[in-house]
Amino acid sequence: MKERYDNLDEYITDLKAEIEKNDQCATHYYNLGLALLTKRDFSAAEEAFLEAVRNSPHLAEAYVQLGGICLERGDLDGCLRYNEEAANCRAKFPVPLSNIAFVYLQRGEPDKAMTVLQKALKWDPQFVQAKNALATALYMKGEYLESERVCREALQLEPCFAPAWNNLALALFELERYQEAENAVAKAKELGFDVPEGFVEELAIRAHRQA
Repeated sequence: MKERYDNLDEYITDLKAEIEKNDQCATHYYNLGLALLTKRDFSAAEEAFLEAVRNSPHLAEAYVQLGGICLERGDLDGCLRYNEEAANCRAKFPVPLSNIAFVYLQRGEPDKAMTVLQKALKWDPQFVQAKNALATALYMKGEYLESERVCREALQLEPCFAPAWNNLALALFELERYQEAENAVAKAKELGFDVPEGFVEELAIRAHRQA
């Protein structure tokens, strides 16, 4: 629908006009929320998504978006709650499961994250974000070889996925394969990932000593 419009404001205006005609259409509210997110109007987008789920309580995608808005303002509990609601609304929906795992990782609970990620990857074995999150969980547990393996699986699926290159660098660093880690860092930075400068400096020192 949006492709027919010359600009986002026109699209939003027309969506609001459609909602005035039918204020019980969850799809219009959901599309309005997406458009408002594009403008980074998080408060208005949140209200639109809330209206969407009021009119369609099982609209899993809207709960996922509400979880993302919570994450934007640092509300991990809200992010977790909305994504759990999304997962309950639709079976075999891997996106909210990956988001739930992200919250667990932020809380330092890799075992819980892995349990959820295994479900997500069962429903979508090629879900790159979930694979990368699994690599993070494995790294947090000190399982560096497994973390490396999962990173490489993710990169086979999507070679330009910068976070996986960064995770690969971290695993290789712990495995004392510093030159390989430097190559992975270079690739992550080339693809736009903001690698912490302290890590880059420590890696350079270790690689120089190992050379």
